[in-house]
Amino acid sequence: MSTSATTAPATHPAEGAPVLQVRGLSCAIGGAVIVDDVTFDVAPGEFVAVIGPNGAGKTSLFNLLSGLLPATGGSVTLSGADITGASPSARARRGLGRTFQASSVFAGLSVRENVRLAAQARLGGSMRPWQLVRPGDAAQEIASRSLARVGLAGRGDDLAGALSHGDKRKLELAILLATDPAVVLLDEPMAGVSIEDVAGLTEVIASVHREEGKTVLMVEHHMDVLLGLADRVAVMHHGKLLALDTPERVTGDPAVQQAYLGEAL
Repeated sequence: MSTSATTAPATHPAEGAPVLQVRGLSCAIGGAVIVDDVTFDVAPGEFVAVIGPNGAGKTSLFNLLSGLLPATGGSVTLSGADITGASPSARARRGLGRTFQASSVFAGLSVRENVRLAAQARLGGSMRPWQLVRPGDAAQEIASRSLARVGLAGRGDDLAGALSHGDKRKLELAILLATDPAVVLLDEPMAGVSIEDVAGLTEVIASVHREEGKTVLMVEHHMDVLLGLADRVAVMHHGKLLALDTPERVTGDPAVQQAYLGEAL
C-alpha cells in the first residue's frame, strides 16, 4: 500500500497532470535535518491531508512549499514552473495560497476591507486600504463573492478583530479565495476554534474544495475532520514521508499506527 520511511517514494495521484510536484525536498538547519528527501505529486483538485506526531515536520514542509524556509535539497514545481528558489510573494503570484496556525487578519480593518485588499493585490493594485473604492470596483465585487462563499456575507462591515476565532478562520479562507490560488495550504485551520465552530468551518473548507475545485493540502490534528475530507493522507514522521495513500489504507497501516505510539487512528 503506502510507502515506508525506508522504501520507495510515495505513491502518485491516480489521474491528472500534477499541479504540484515535490522531488527529494530537504531542509537542514544547523546540522539538524527537519525535512528529509520528501517526494510526492498532487493532482489538480485533489485534497491531501498531512498528518504526523508533533515535531514530525508538517509545518516545516509547508514552510518549504511556500518559500518561508529555503530548501537545502530537492525541488518544488507548481503548474509546470520550478519555484524552488522563488520568494513567498512570487509563489503566491503563481497560485500558491497559505494560511497559518495563528490567525493573520488585519484586526483594525473591516471584514470586507481585509478581503478587498487581497483582491486588489491580485488585480495588480497596491495593498493600500485608503485607495478610493468606486461603484462597480472589481476588487470590491470579488470581496463580496468571497465573503458570501464562506458564509460571511452579512459581516462585511464588522471589524475583523471582533469576529469569533472560527469566523476569523473563515475570513482567512475568503482572503485566499480572493487571490484565486491554484493550490491552497491550510496549516491547522481548526487550531483554537471552539468545538461548536468546527463543523461549520469543516463544511466551508469542504465546499471550497468541491465547488471551487481548489487543490488543498491541509495539516490538522482533528483526525475525524481530515478523514472526511481527504482523497489521500500523507504521514510525516521524523521529517520523512512515512506513507501516502487513501485514508482507509493509511489508518490501517501498522507503520503509521506505530508512529502514533501504537494508537489506532
